Formats: sequence, C-alpha cells, structure tokens
Amino acid sequence: MGLRIIKPDTNIDFIGLRRLAFVVSGLLILVGALSLFIKGGPRYGIDFAGGIIVQVKFDSATELSQVRGALADVDMPGLVIQRLGDEADNEFLLRTSTSDIPSEQVRSMVSEAFKANLAGKSLDIQRLEMVGPKVGADLRTKALEALFFAVLLIAIYISGRFEQRWMAAGIMAAALFGGVSLLDMLGADTGWLIVAAMLITLVLCWVLKLNYALGAVVALIHDVMITVGVFSLMDKEFDLTIIAALLTIIGYSLNDTIIVFDRIRENIKNKTSDSFAKTINTSINQTLSRTLLTSGTTLIVVVCLFVMGGAVIHDFALALLIGIFVGTYSSIFVASPILLGFGPSLLPDKTAAKAV
Repeated sequence: MGLRIIKPDTNIDFIGLRRLAFVVSGLLILVGALSLFIKGGPRYGIDFAGGIIVQVKFDSATELSQVRGALADVDMPGLVIQRLGDEADNEFLLRTSTSDIPSEQVRSMVSEAFKANLAGKSLDIQRLEMVGPKVGADLRTKALEALFFAVLLIAIYISGRFEQRWMAAGIMAAALFGGVSLLDMLGADTGWLIVAAMLITLVLCWVLKLNYALGAVVALIHDVMITVGVFSLMDKEFDLTIIAALLTIIGYSLNDTIIVFDRIRENIKNKTSDSFAKTINTSINQTLSRTLLTSGTTLIVVVCLFVMGGAVIHDFALALLIGIFVGTYSSIFVASPILLGFGPSLLPDKTAAKAV
C-alpha cells in the first residue's frame, strides 16, 4: 500500500464548494485581466521587447541612487535600473530599450561611467545581452504559439485517452486549423489569434461533447491566466524563462488532472455510486493523498530554487510556486466540477437521471 497522509475514509464535499471556487477563480482572473488592461498588456522583458540588458556587480556596498547618478549622463534611451537579489549582493540590472548600440560600446560606456563617478569601487559586468526588436517580436509570437499548441495537443490526447474518440479529436483539430488559418488570412494580430483559437477549442470541445478535454482545457487556461495575472499585479517581466515556467505549469496541472479523471472513469465503470456528483467527490477524495504528496514534494524543490537559486531564476521559481498552487486547486475545484455539467452523457443510461 502506498504512503497516505489522508485517511482512506475521508469524504470532503469538494463538489459542494464548487460555486464558491468558481467565484474565487473568476475574481482572480478578473483582477489579473484588469491589471493587464490598465498596463496595456504584460511587461515584456528584453527577450520579447528587444533592447540591451547589463548585469553589474560591485565589490562593496552601493546604493541604487549612486548607480542612477553615475549613469545620468550616459546616452542609453529608456534606461531602467533595478537592484538584483538582496542588498548585500550589490548587483544591479540595467535595461535600455535601444539595440542600435554595439555591445562592446555599451560595455565601455557603462564601465567608464562607473569608474569616473564611483571612484574606488570595483565592478564586474557579469552579463550583457542584446536582442533586436524583430527577433523579440518573433520570439513573442513563437512563445504564444507554443502555449496554444501545448493546450491543443493536450485536448486531443485527453479526448482519445479518456473517451476513445480520436475521430472527434481529429475533427476538432482540423476545424481549429481552418478557423485559425482564416483569421490569419484576415490579418489578425498574433495575440488575438491565440485568444480566438483558445475560444474555438473550447466551443469545439463543447459541441463535440469532448467532456474530459473541455474540463482539462478550461483548467489549463485557468492556471495560465491566473499566473499571468499575478505576474502583472506584481509588475514582473515576461521573458522566455516565464514561458518555460508556464509550459511546465501546464504539464504539472495536466498530470494532476489526469490522475483525478482516471479515478473518475474507473469509479463510473465500477458503478460506485448512482450519482455523478458523488462519483466525482469520491474520486477526488481517493486521490487527495497522492495529490498533496506530489504537490508538497514539488513545492519543497521550488521553494529551494526560489530562496537560494539566485536572481536569474527567481521569477521562474516564483511562476512555478504560483502555478503549483493554482494547478492543484484547479484539478480539484475546476476541471472535475466542470464534468458535473455533462453527467448524463458520462453515466450509464439507468443512472443518468440521478447525475446531479
């Protein structure tokens, strides 16, 4: 018998809390969306916006105001300076919106400005990166496409894996490809194209009655939207490492959702209850111990990365922390309750009337 931290006879009414959970999720998504709207979208890092980034480390205590003063006369358009890590680290990140200046010239300008205005302080330029605006735009497009195709392939897999409806999944993929191609021909912006594609995916899952896929896709979109919204509220930048974190969150959340879905399918087959709501609730309780163990052990590793991983992966670890909490929550309170609306199509005919 596997390790259990939850008693086998535990019977928490998760389904009874679904309406409260939907309200909480809706509020979180709404607040995040308002933040994005007010700020004009995510705050893109150099990977997506283009520009130059310089990471500098001093050998002695240095104030942010001193760094700003030393670079006041340096010709670097849109210069933003921020401290990295703890104050004792004496590390700073310099960002400029231009990518027209050669990297060696930037290195020389920064070094000379500090030597002239911060006499007696030794510094080390630890990182200097440059990304052109065209490359940044291309990376942003590819990142959005990666998120979309991850969700689409997951919808196809779930449909075949749990409902044995590969044909319907193929029809959904073909219809989606046609819809996206039409929007692309009409010149739709990449961001709106991906949003439209997600909506088309949800509608097709609903029309084709791909119930498990619908629940999984809604949960994944829910996880990504809340994570992005929290990052917007915290005024964090979005770069390639955050996209990697979002893809990791999608995979983690899906794994948790599949465990619960698999138990729901088994309990339907074994007819453990004539009520679909009770079947779902029983399944969640049966997998709760495994869910908490998996989430707990993963959180230990991510917390270590967040606390001791350094400034470079700090935001990556933060995104994973948010995503693990939200992903675990969505498997229980979002993906599974959504199936309840499709109870009559999932339970045998003789019990369909008692689905709710």
